[in-house]
Amino acid sequence: MDYGSRQKKFQQTLDDQHLDGFVVTHPANLRYLCGYTGSNGLLLFLPGPSRAKAAVTGYPKLAGRLTFFTDGRYSEQAREEVAGARVVICKGPLLYDAAKLIGQLTSATIGFEADYTTVAFAELMRKLVHRRIRWKPVAGLIMQQRMVKDPDELQLIAGAVTLGAAVYEEALPSLRPGIRESEVAGKLEYAARQAGADGMSFETIVAAGKRAALPHGRASRQALPRRGFVVVDSGVTLRGYCSDMTRTVHMGRVSREERRWYEAVLEAQLAGIAEVVPGITAGQVDQAARQALRRAKLDSYFSHSTGHGVGLEIHEPPRLGKGQAERLEAGMVITIEPGIYMPGKGGIRIEDMVVVTDRGCRVLTPVSKELVEI
Repeated sequence: MDYGSRQKKFQQTLDDQHLDGFVVTHPANLRYLCGYTGSNGLLLFLPGPSRAKAAVTGYPKLAGRLTFFTDGRYSEQAREEVAGARVVICKGPLLYDAAKLIGQLTSATIGFEADYTTVAFAELMRKLVHRRIRWKPVAGLIMQQRMVKDPDELQLIAGAVTLGAAVYEEALPSLRPGIRESEVAGKLEYAARQAGADGMSFETIVAAGKRAALPHGRASRQALPRRGFVVVDSGVTLRGYCSDMTRTVHMGRVSREERRWYEAVLEAQLAGIAEVVPGITAGQVDQAARQALRRAKLDSYFSHSTGHGVGLEIHEPPRLGKGQAERLEAGMVITIEPGIYMPGKGGIRIEDMVVVTDRGCRVLTPVSKELVEI
């Protein structure tokens, strides 16, 4: 991973936002910017050379310095993983040591992650440094950069998708009437670990029969019925990057009406994929999928957005929902996953991961979407 380029790009963002520095604590953002995978860390950006003369005592000693703080449990891990930053091992709360460094600034505006920082943490930041330091809550600066994946990230995501698909196809033969949803999930999760996954990217969803009408019907002790749809939604993480895939199978022979429902969802999913090109809004992709279900008079059963971004976290921007104005860019990785959920009858969802390319998109998920009858 080219952490140096990521740090340089984020530093330019800080300059553009007229911020002298920035405090990063969210685990996914730490991993993205410097490679750290532990549970306790703080990355501090201090003023770059273009802003340091007015802000830093003893310039240029601190100019542009990037410092990473953690505790003694992670001393070896931090020294092995952290790229592009000086590592400081703290004996107490990380913010105390970071505040001592920030306190060397004569005056500055320091940003922090408004979308992840607690009120208590923000108040403590203000108490620990002198009044000439102005704290500014800012949301989404790092996530805006993370939305567009670099080639290394795309390769890791593709690997996670391939592994997740193989795990699903390995577990598929275990589906039979009488087996519990939780057993199916267990087989998926065991196969994922056996195949080398870091773990699952979210709690596995296996929802059968009437429970398939629950969009997030996590695996229960309920047995798979002799007839009815089974929604299987699972994903793995590989070197930190997530995959996400949903397939719906049918226990027993499918009726004509059930097949019509399935084909309508598949048509909606394909319509959403066909709409994905650079420059189109996330809301337009959602609208394409929704219109296909409207033609089949099933749109009232579609209760969530069409998709979301995927990367170091399973749910990332952009969100492909009604009215979303974010424009897609080459390098974004998104899901396309329309579904219908009919209380008392069941549900159907079909989901692929897609990467936006210069001219359109490429579907990463290799598993067939033909309706499987078991």
